[in-house]
Amino acid sequence: MNHSMLVSALLLSLGLAACDRPTIVNVPPAPVATPVPGPAGPPGATGMPGEQGTQGTQGAQGTQGYDGNKGDTGRTGGTTVIVMPPASSPSN
Repeated sequence: MNHSMLVSALLLSLGLAACDRPTIVNVPPAPVATPVPGPAGPPGATGMPGEQGTQGTQGAQGTQGYDGNKGDTGRTGGTTVIVMPPASSPSN
């Protein structure tokens, strides 16, 4: 019974895969005619001058910021001796 269901499912999938599918063709839209501007007309009348704005008032001065916390005093250090190894001779 399992073999017959497997074979029928296989045949069904092959049958559906063999069907002819219609080809979809995308037709581009017709180009839209863009109007070309004509010659420039006569210049218009000059507009009225704008009003001069008044300067605003100056704002108040800000307050001084927080100084922050003082750090702890550091410890005194000991003496550190750095010994450099002798330079090696260049190898040829």
